[in-house]
Amino acid sequence: MVRKEIENLLNNAIKKLGVDGQASVSFSSLPGLCDYQSNSVFSLAKKTGQNLYELANKIVETLEPTALFTFEVARPAFINIKLTQKGYDYFANLLYKDERCGVKKISDQKVLLDYGGANVAKALHVGHLRSPIIGEALKRLYKLLGEEVISDVHLGDWGLQMGLTELQLYEDGKLDYYFSGKGAEPKLTLEMLNEAYPKASARKNTDEEFKRRADEWTLKIQNKEQPYFDIYRKIREVSVKEIKKHYSELGAEFDLWLGESDADDYINKALDIIQDKGLARISDGAMVVDVAVEGENIPIPKKSADEVQRYKNPMPPAILKKYNGGALYATTDIATILMRNTEIGSLNRIEYIVDARQKNHFVQVFRVCKMAGISPSDQELIHIGYGTMNGSDGKPFKTRSGDTIKLEDIINMLIEKAGEKLKSNGVEYDRQLALQIGVAAMKFGDLSNNVGKDYVFDLDKFLSFEGKTGPYLQYTACRINSILKKAQVEGGQINIESEEEKEIVKNILKLNSSYEIAYREKSVNNLCLATYDLASAFSTFYNNHKILTEKSDKKKASYISLLKLVRKALTQALAVLAIEVPEKM
Repeated sequence: MVRKEIENLLNNAIKKLGVDGQASVSFSSLPGLCDYQSNSVFSLAKKTGQNLYELANKIVETLEPTALFTFEVARPAFINIKLTQKGYDYFANLLYKDERCGVKKISDQKVLLDYGGANVAKALHVGHLRSPIIGEALKRLYKLLGEEVISDVHLGDWGLQMGLTELQLYEDGKLDYYFSGKGAEPKLTLEMLNEAYPKASARKNTDEEFKRRADEWTLKIQNKEQPYFDIYRKIREVSVKEIKKHYSELGAEFDLWLGESDADDYINKALDIIQDKGLARISDGAMVVDVAVEGENIPIPKKSADEVQRYKNPMPPAILKKYNGGALYATTDIATILMRNTEIGSLNRIEYIVDARQKNHFVQVFRVCKMAGISPSDQELIHIGYGTMNGSDGKPFKTRSGDTIKLEDIINMLIEKAGEKLKSNGVEYDRQLALQIGVAAMKFGDLSNNVGKDYVFDLDKFLSFEGKTGPYLQYTACRINSILKKAQVEGGQINIESEEEKEIVKNILKLNSSYEIAYREKSVNNLCLATYDLASAFSTFYNNHKILTEKSDKKKASYISLLKLVRKALTQALAVLAIEVPEKM
């Protein structure tokens, strides 16, 4: 908002001077010196051959008169810009009256966001946390900035885990009814699945015959043979019910609850397209597509910055059909892209929020889709790879015994820890409130890190009501709500007088800029930081000014409007992060 105003003024002056080029404006790197700065004269002078300092002064002297800003040249050619008193008042009231608090729509693209990715028949665990947290935030960000977003959970429900689970249940005598027709139909439960899959998964690594039978069982499910397919559907129903419950507790909402199985009808269509293009070949009985490009090397992640960069062999071929005709993850992902482009259509982008370790898989899938024309040439296929959530030892977060922690246990731990924190603050325990605070702590702790980086999961630190944490932001919003409720005064014209008030306005403007940065980087860590900075600026203002006891009606009305502005900016940012604001804390 403000940067655009300043850029327009500067560019009009540059145009009048007949200089080829445009100016850009950024927030000041020295906030004590000025509010904004432009370093564009360096590149402009290079084009014209003019003296840096002289050109900067000419631009400032040619500016149209304005009461909102002051411009000053600092050697060698920096243009420093400050908001005037009138400028602060003008922009504060403009933000206050705007429903979106000054956040502009920047795109009208149609996007499908693929996140969540839970596997049916497997208990959700800590490794399933980051995808719904990051995906939900990006979805809300894209929507705020004007895009049409369709979210799909894309369940893993068509792979080997289904055959493994069914075969183990069968061998444990839990499926006799379906094959003999005798006795009463058993009720398949989540407990049965949570016992069967880990058991089968461990067996396949040591029992080759069991693994071979599981492959055959999986193929029968994929061919929709009975009773294998009916059993599969019952397992899916039980599992999805639990997945929906946990994703709901995390605040993740999906437009589509589709899985790999829903793309089954498109598998043969996709394979036909690929074969018709002459892209497929047979290797050891399997159908593959070569996707490596000339000169390609795959970097091996370095363990330290000083380590010599090493490379793997070129990208291996994408395997689309097993030796027995069964489909693989790459097959269903390619078929899913074909399904989405056929049934939804007009998608500018398809984005996947999946573990960074799946990078090569998506490179293969995307290349096949582009080579075969399954994805239009102007459609972006993007993999947003996230890092791992680690324990204090820097290794992936696990129990003390080394087991992977279940998502249900994580959620219960969040509730328990948040409940203890509430009790220590003298707040009566409430499970829903504890869930809101615990989830906010975890989300902010996650999202405040760059999406591609690993980070340490430190719940005690995340749950603090002070510092850069989710509960601190919730508490700030709650405190504003409490003040406004007690004030019982309508707001009025905002008049910015103190430095603390100026800091609030500047931080709202910085927060607004962070949305575009988050959109560009596909990571909301800057948005998290800017939200915290605004909350911190408000706290400083609150500690230094008597709002409810202010004697001047005009000043009090201004304060109330400023509080409403802060609340609107904070709640809008928290809504993007999918962090709820509790009624009390």
